[in-house]
Amino acid sequence: MVQDKTWSARLWDGFLIALMAVVSFASLAPIIHTVAVSFSNMSAAAGGFVTFWPVGFNLESYKKIIDDPHFAGAFLVSVKRVLLGGGINFVLTVLMAYPLSRSAREFGMRHYYMWFLLFTMLFSGGIIPLYLVVKYLGMFNSLWALVLPGAVPVFNVVLLMNFFRNLPKELSEAGLIDGAGPWYMLVRIFLPLSLPAMATVTLFSLVGHWNSFFDGLIFMRSVETYPLQTYIQQLVVQLNPEYLDSTNLELLDKLSDKTLNAAKIMVSMIPILVVYPFLQRYFIHGIMLGSVKE
Repeated sequence: MVQDKTWSARLWDGFLIALMAVVSFASLAPIIHTVAVSFSNMSAAAGGFVTFWPVGFNLESYKKIIDDPHFAGAFLVSVKRVLLGGGINFVLTVLMAYPLSRSAREFGMRHYYMWFLLFTMLFSGGIIPLYLVVKYLGMFNSLWALVLPGAVPVFNVVLLMNFFRNLPKELSEAGLIDGAGPWYMLVRIFLPLSLPAMATVTLFSLVGHWNSFFDGLIFMRSVETYPLQTYIQQLVVQLNPEYLDSTNLELLDKLSDKTLNAAKIMVSMIPILVVYPFLQRYFIHGIMLGSVKE
């Protein structure tokens, strides 16, 4: 029988709804403010008059980014990097996580590999050794310099390994009884049951490759090979007094480094915002896994 809520219960529900609304707005406020700044003119942005609505609406910041002849090339480099690097990360993560999820009886060297992985998580060789390795391998100015140094994301390996270990052991036992080999069990049993975990680690890899800019800065030698994040980091509003005319003065009134930086942030966010909704349902399913025990 459904009973009406008391006034105190309704008051508490209203308080929770209001609290969640405030928290949601506080989370979205920086993004809304950045969008408003990117569409505002220079004087309003510099004077701090922009809050959550553009002042002096214009598209000059986005036009400068898109009209630049190297923008399309940098965007294509980032897409290639995400596809190639994400694919390599996915394959190597799965191939490393699955054997490490087996017991020491099934994989005798498991403990040694685990200690090796944990050591690489705690200690790094540093930028200079990495730079020298890439240099001596002749990978400067190539896409491989952006994807191979981080080919095995150890954190993702640990996440996926723990997910594999939490799957019922009876699945492996039934597969062994039916004569299934390791490859068959990995492809036909473990991977289909691990979509939430794989979606999570895949998104981590994609976001990491898309947002990375420093490796492109030190490994790439020409602007034509810059990934998008490295390229937009180099964009600035240049003021050359020798070439100031009425058109340039009008442009400088609408455009500044502050508005351009806001536009950079929005351009770099759009692809991730497009991909994320397709993986959201797997995150929700992953949160629900294990919450109900039979």
